[in-house]
Amino acid sequence: MKRMVLKILDTIFAVIIANIMFLPVLIIIGSSVKSLPDISSYPPKIFPVDFHFDNFAIVLNTGNIILYFRNTLILIVGNVVGTLLSSALVAYPLARMNFRGKNLIFALILATMMVPATTTIIPQFVMFSKIGWVDTLLPLVVPAFFAYPYNVFLFRQFFMTIPMGLDEAARIDGCNRFQIFTHILVPLSKPIFITIGVMCMVSWWNELFSPLIYINSDELKPLTVGALSVFKAHFQFVTMWNLQMALALIMIIPPILLYLFAQEYLVEGIKTSGIKG
Repeated sequence: MKRMVLKILDTIFAVIIANIMFLPVLIIIGSSVKSLPDISSYPPKIFPVDFHFDNFAIVLNTGNIILYFRNTLILIVGNVVGTLLSSALVAYPLARMNFRGKNLIFALILATMMVPATTTIIPQFVMFSKIGWVDTLLPLVVPAFFAYPYNVFLFRQFFMTIPMGLDEAARIDGCNRFQIFTHILVPLSKPIFITIGVMCMVSWWNELFSPLIYINSDELKPLTVGALSVFKAHFQFVTMWNLQMALALIMIIPPILLYLFAQEYLVEGIKTSGIKG
């Protein structure tokens, strides 16, 4: 009886916490279908009496939203490909090969995670400016092909869970190191590839700081930056909260769907990469 009571209390507590955390999303959903006067009505209501679904059409037809969406997809595809390719290749020898200084190299890679990104933004901007990459998408895509330390750590931890006997059997059959990586490790590492890919997608879907630093042209702005300029240019004197909430809801939906479809691989990838919590 005591165990049943505790289980019921845990369930009630979890439901309460879930409702509290979902409340901001519910407010965004309700505000996205309101008219502008309904936003400031008192007492406030989560959902309006008259639903204005045309807010979404107005948002999509205002400015260059579709162009900004295309630029965001370019950034996502470039960074996902670069991150998965470079991080996996760097992690492979650290996890599956024995050579002098391996642990020191891995420690140095992890040490770079302690350096705040804000301290390197000015040197990076100066470097990209001197080679003529400012106001292009290259500063936002090319760094992904040089392996992010956190992703290297995740790949290394996952690769270490795969039995070494598979490598030895493949070498007996005549496979070289690269063939072992492509034919043995990559097919067995689908969960960690999907996990890092999803995290990279969501990160660049919401990225705001880096495009603000490097992008000046309107035709190159991603959705996060372009949406701000659209509302500033078209609605200079009135803050259209209902349209902003409609755009926020549009931007929330893809990450939610991505996590729902990939949650099985995400749990497995994180669980087997040595991360607890």
